[in-house]
Amino acid sequence: AGTFHTWRGTPSAAKDVLTYEDVPGFCSSATLADIKEAGYSLTPGRYVGAAEVEDDGESLDAKIERLTGELLAAFDESARLEKVVREQLGRVRG
Repeated sequence: AGTFHTWRGTPSAAKDVLTYEDVPGFCSSATLADIKEAGYSLTPGRYVGAAEVEDDGESLDAKIERLTGELLAAFDESARLEKVVREQLGRVRG
């Protein structure tokens, strides 16, 4: 809400001495000329863009391998928990 009020220049933002600035991946103030140049498309990504991602040093292949392993482990845990819940429901029902 603070970003909106700062962008609009509301009295509460002025009172708190807040100034608006675009934040890649979060907010951008587009002019009518910007919107016209984009063919009047109001797709937020055209204006907001994406936040810079810090390089963590992990290669894409290694990251995919690691995340795939984590996802498969989560699937296994989900299946285990589903079994437990079904057993407990069976006991409750009778």
